[in-house]
Amino acid sequence: MRIGVDATSWFNGRGYGRYTRELLPRLVATSSEHRWLVYVESMNAQRLDVPGAEIRPVRCGEAPSAAASAAGARSPRDMLRFRKAVGQDRPEVFFCPTVYSFFPLPRGQRAVVGVHDAIAERFPERCFASTRARLFWNLKVWWALRQASLVLTVSEFAREELERHLSLGPDRVRVAVEAPSEVFRAPVTDEEVAAASSSVGLPAGARWFTYVGGFNPHKNVDVLLRAHAAMDDGAYLLLVGTRDEDVFHGCLADLDRLIEELGTKSRVIWTGFVEDGVLRGLHSGAVANVLPSACEGFGLPAVEAAACGAPVVATVESPLPRLLEGGGRFVEPGDPEALAEAMAGVDDPATREQARARALQLNWEDTASAVLRVLEEAAS
Repeated sequence: MRIGVDATSWFNGRGYGRYTRELLPRLVATSSEHRWLVYVESMNAQRLDVPGAEIRPVRCGEAPSAAASAAGARSPRDMLRFRKAVGQDRPEVFFCPTVYSFFPLPRGQRAVVGVHDAIAERFPERCFASTRARLFWNLKVWWALRQASLVLTVSEFAREELERHLSLGPDRVRVAVEAPSEVFRAPVTDEEVAAASSSVGLPAGARWFTYVGGFNPHKNVDVLLRAHAAMDDGAYLLLVGTRDEDVFHGCLADLDRLIEELGTKSRVIWTGFVEDGVLRGLHSGAVANVLPSACEGFGLPAVEAAACGAPVVATVESPLPRLLEGGGRFVEPGDPEALAEAMAGVDDPATREQARARALQLNWEDTASAVLRVLEEAAS
């Protein structure tokens, strides 16, 4: 059958992009009996690397990965162009990996739409910079759910969240869990760790924690900064992620002020974007990876860190306590004292070994197989 795919989230720098880049090539490679029609903005079409797929470039004024931001909205004309392109092909089923890049589909089009979490519904004040942005998001989600034959999410925890906060019945939601990328699965040498730590300005002999992700209010990075300051054991905190290219609602100025108030500027390092090859060295040498968010649908940065052998300190409002059981400590979000205690007591060989073992049980091939089954179900 012909399967259409929205690949515009490929170029997103956050988890949505990682999800699409890992999943789509595997979907195409493992199901050659199907014909894959991949829709992407024409300005980025040549950057898309999906062997075996038929690329459908769509002319638009702004890349969807930038236009679908916390403070903006996609052009109706651009969305209509994507809708028209899909309507001309009429695939048996259409897959939108994330509602973030959803555009209205032709009437009667069977579709599977990915909704990775219900964070925006639970914490709208932390996710949107304006009432206008929140209204646009709510309209997009409403339209996507109305058109979706089935909804795909990334964990059983996320499924429960969608059922509770988006009023979705269990008969409409399917699960396909994420996994660590191949680059994080290989063993890391001491030389790689030393090179990675030196590249971000860590002194020789330093101890450090990693945080990887966005600097958005719901990520609770302020709680992490307070917990790190309370430990006062000389360990560094690496804040890994872009400071100037994130399209989601951020709070960088508040975090900068907080670091000044806490007096920890010398021990907090903003690394900016870090290539995966360097990041795996930082994770492997870290005391632990910390993900203190108010909520996570999956928590892929923590799973990638665990695959490198880093223990995890993460929010209980996520699937991580189940996915990485025995591989870290899990705390209620918003409590800096509990977070500091968990960070201070997480690093031991057994926990590191269990974190890696649990993470390596997950793989993208299984994810692709599960997604394909959902697409075939929706098309039938």
